[in-house]
Amino acid sequence: MTNPVSALIRRLRGQAGSAAAAGSGTGAPEHHDKPIVFVKELSPRARRHLMRHFLALEEKDRLLRFGSKLSDEMVARYVEHIDFDRDTVFGVYDRRLRLLGVGHLAFAPKETTRISGATIKPVVAEFGVSVSAAARGLGVGTRLFMRAAMRCRNADVDTLYMHCLSSNKVMMHIAKKAGMEIHRDYGEADAYLKIKPANSATMFQEAMEEQVAMLDYIVKANFKALLKWGVRVTGIGAAKKDTGPPPPP
Repeated sequence: MTNPVSALIRRLRGQAGSAAAAGSGTGAPEHHDKPIVFVKELSPRARRHLMRHFLALEEKDRLLRFGSKLSDEMVARYVEHIDFDRDTVFGVYDRRLRLLGVGHLAFAPKETTRISGATIKPVVAEFGVSVSAAARGLGVGTRLFMRAAMRCRNADVDTLYMHCLSSNKVMMHIAKKAGMEIHRDYGEADAYLKIKPANSATMFQEAMEEQVAMLDYIVKANFKALLKWGVRVTGIGAAKKDTGPPPPP
C-alpha cells in the first residue's frame, strides 16, 4: 500500500522541483524506486542524537567527514559547539529515531573561506555531510545536499562550498551530480555551487518539506512511545535495553 505522505511529497516535488532544484544546480531527476527521504531541520535538543550518529561512524568515515581522525572526545566537543543560531543542521531519521544522515550547513564571511573571489555576497555557506553505513545508496547524502542548497537559495546566499579529501568518493559524486566546480590541490578538493535567487516556488517547497518531515518525525516518535507502552503492559521485549524517549523536535 502506498504511503499517502510519500505520494504527496513526490507529486509536489514533481510540480515545484524542476524550477526550484534546477535553479540551485541540483536538478537531476530523482529515482522513485528508492524509499523517500525526509530531511528535517534539527534543533539544539537533537545534540544527543547527533552525538550517537557521529560516534557510531567508523574511523575511515570520520576521516572523510572531518578531514582528520577525530577522537571521541573531539567529536563530542564538535557536537557541543555547534551554533544552531548561526548555522543550520539537517538530519534524516530512521523508524527507531536514529540519525541515518546529518548535513551541517555553516555560514561564514566570505573572507574567511578559500573561495572569497567566487561571490560578491558577504556570506558563503559550507556544507559537510555524513551518512551511516546502513543507509548508503539510498540517496540520503544527495537529499541532504539538495535541502542545504534550497536553504542557501532562500537565505540569499549564492555560493555553497564544500571542502573535503579528494578520496571522499561520496562527496565527489554529490558535487559532480550537482554541477559544482571542483578544484583539487594536494589530496584535497574545494567545490562550490552558484545558486540562483529565491522565488515563491522555492519558499513554498522548503516550508512544505520541513512540515512533512516534522510530521514524519512525530509519527515515528508516537509509534516508538506506543511500543514502549506495549512492552510495559505485556512484558514482551522487556529484556531489550531501551534508549529512552526521543528529544522534542
